[in-house]
Amino acid sequence: MYTQSFNVPDDAGDAKPAGLKAVPAPLGEAEMALQAHFDAVVDADGKIEPRDWMPEGYRKTLVRQISQHAHSEIVGMLPEGNWISRAPSLKRKAILIAKVQDEGGHGLYLYSAAETLGTSRDQMLDGLHSGKAKYSYFNYPTLNWADVGVIGWLVDGAAIMNQIPLCRCSYGPYARAMIRVCKEESFHQRQGYEALLVMMTGTPEQKAMVQDAVNRWWWKCLAMFGPPDADSPNSAQGMRWGIKRISNDDLRQKFVDATVPQAEVLGVTLPDPDLQWNETRGHYDYGQIDWDEFWAVVNGNGPCNKERLATRVKAWNDGQWVRDAAMAHAAKQQQRSMKEAA
Repeated sequence: MYTQSFNVPDDAGDAKPAGLKAVPAPLGEAEMALQAHFDAVVDADGKIEPRDWMPEGYRKTLVRQISQHAHSEIVGMLPEGNWISRAPSLKRKAILIAKVQDEGGHGLYLYSAAETLGTSRDQMLDGLHSGKAKYSYFNYPTLNWADVGVIGWLVDGAAIMNQIPLCRCSYGPYARAMIRVCKEESFHQRQGYEALLVMMTGTPEQKAMVQDAVNRWWWKCLAMFGPPDADSPNSAQGMRWGIKRISNDDLRQKFVDATVPQAEVLGVTLPDPDLQWNETRGHYDYGQIDWDEFWAVVNGNGPCNKERLATRVKAWNDGQWVRDAAMAHAAKQQQRSMKEAA
């Protein structure tokens, strides 16, 4: 569960005051040759690997984006994990357990990819637990079982739109991690939609639950694609580097166009009075997104931000003994190997 466009400064307090910017020092001859080689690889749609030379801005952008992506996967486990013990059947419980486990695995793949860029997992997690690091938009409550299905259909559907282009990211470890992540996210989207189809054949109360959940999550999903292109100043550089492949607005439009027919099959109404087919454009028109709400949530002021972050910190602290035991076991195994080698 993530948006490729979620790549924002981790701490607004670190922002430099407006004014004159420092002029970067000119590159030396050796650096110019390295930069030229880097540009050639990116222009040829090749892959940059961990040991390759890369611009410092490219490295920092990737560290920030991949770590924010990993944080989002880990925090994204929480809204649905809340329903594992309350799933309506053993089948639904097993599916949800598998899905939540997948999200945890996605986070681990991504932390590993970020570590190849010279950052440590402890640094990344410290940023998350201290509240300095940003993560995506999973700070709303899941009020009933229909929310779990709608998250699968809409939130994971948005994630698929966002993440498929990342399989072609110019940074090799990130691109390769995303291939497996996307396969699993496609399962998440299908299971969510199937769960809603079942509910929509049920009682009037169940149908009303689904419609209510759609009403609450629709606009949040559209916001997940990131700010409008005109308000996303880093998008051009991300696309130049091959990190980002499709603009925020184009991805959002693609999601809307794909989702409207699914909603018709499902039998729900999308909560947008401005939603209508535009014959001239060949796309659906849609209404205005509340960007003030988006930034409030991203900056830690959503309805469940503090609760979700506190849950992650508690899980980390409670698991300290497991990490200590694992390190002690690894040290003992290393000592044993050294003795055998001697």
